[in-house]
Amino acid sequence: MSEVATLRLPNNRYMLFRVFKYTVYLLLAYNIYAFFVENHAAAGSVFADGLQWGRVIEAYNDSIDTLAWVLLLLVFELETFVLADDKIHGWIKWALNGISAFCYLFIVYSFYGYVAEMVSVTNLLPVLQPACELAAQGGWQLVVGQDDYTALTSANCTALADPRVLQLAGAQIVGDTATWREIKWLAWTDVINAGAWLLVVFILAFEVWLQLRHELSDRIMRYSQLVKGVLYFTLFLCAIYWGFSGSFLDFWDAFLWLVAFFFIEMNLFQWQAETSSE
Repeated sequence: MSEVATLRLPNNRYMLFRVFKYTVYLLLAYNIYAFFVENHAAAGSVFADGLQWGRVIEAYNDSIDTLAWVLLLLVFELETFVLADDKIHGWIKWALNGISAFCYLFIVYSFYGYVAEMVSVTNLLPVLQPACELAAQGGWQLVVGQDDYTALTSANCTALADPRVLQLAGAQIVGDTATWREIKWLAWTDVINAGAWLLVVFILAFEVWLQLRHELSDRIMRYSQLVKGVLYFTLFLCAIYWGFSGSFLDFWDAFLWLVAFFFIEMNLFQWQAETSSE
């Protein structure tokens, strides 16, 4: 592990560093609840006729994805910092591998959920009736933003000035083309972000596997850092896009994850440097 190198910091700075790091981890854990509240509210509108088990991952993809990522983050923290190399064997190794496999299953499934959501929000149908007639019928929703809906009423139906009002296929949700366009780009950002993170953790998992076998060379580290640098830059661009076009929760969550994996990268770098010097 890399704790020895980190301990070279003065005690007060070392304690502040650890408090800051684990505060970031706790904030990410809280985001599981925050995303669950957001997903639950949106699911009530999108799946007004009832949510089938097969579509739970699509409705709660953010909260499920965040839960799996937090667990995987803790596994990386244990492997690269908390546990000594000679402790990662036997039942501990099997337990960590089992938790990781569980997390990867849901992360990949959540990636499918983001793709399914992206396909869903691009499956739009033209609405031939005036929006205010739909409001008079009752039961219709107006899309305000990604996962953000409100009841379509006589008070807000006039806001649909766009001659092309579009309806989400299979749901009584309408909106103008500009709003749906923004939602489509946000959905694509979700897919790109999830795909980039998948590649990052696969590379990290491969590096940890090599490090435990004492086969993680400086050359491999340089190549992997180059690839991960491109991926982290892509993730940074996604965070910026969310900051301007998405919700604050999406931006805040993306920022925290970049900080959290910066800590993991530091752990791995110090761990590999120690074994190389030895």
